[in-house]
Amino acid sequence: MAERYELRFSGAGGQGLITAGIILAEAASIVEGKHAVQSQSYGPEARGGASKSEVIIADEPIDYPKATLVDACLAMTQEAADKYSKDIRPGGLLLVDEDFVQNPPVGDFKVIKMPIVNTAKNEVGRMIVANVVALGAMVALTEVVSRESGETAVLSRVPEAFRELNKTAFNLGFEKVKALIG
Repeated sequence: MAERYELRFSGAGGQGLITAGIILAEAASIVEGKHAVQSQSYGPEARGGASKSEVIIADEPIDYPKATLVDACLAMTQEAADKYSKDIRPGGLLLVDEDFVQNPPVGDFKVIKMPIVNTAKNEVGRMIVANVVALGAMVALTEVVSRESGETAVLSRVPEAFRELNKTAFNLGFEKVKALIG
């Protein structure tokens, strides 16, 4: 892993992307013992407006808690893709929900398209776990934490009754991206 790895989860308020960022930070810090910080911002409308969650993971203490040059970005909506992809580092990654981001931004980064919400709705059976599908996909793409650490962090955050659902969502997101990138 690079000394400092910056990730951004972006979409519409209410999609659970802030929670996904928190879970990733917990996977890095609590499960793997790395340094991690998570920050968030969202529009005044909270639900429906653009929102983002940023996670910085490092082997050393983090001196600045905001993302400056993003290594990997998730965009669940066109608005989020347009607004939050501008500072992806050259050679970075942009994962988009192919059903909601019709015109992915162009830049010196790789774009990966995946039907995230559709996967949650039609393959897992619950649209509400789209954020966990996306988290699994981001863990697979970045390898910033291990698959096992990501799954452990997800399962520690959900009530017993929803563990299997979330485990399925996380692993499906992980597997689908691995199949896409070969």
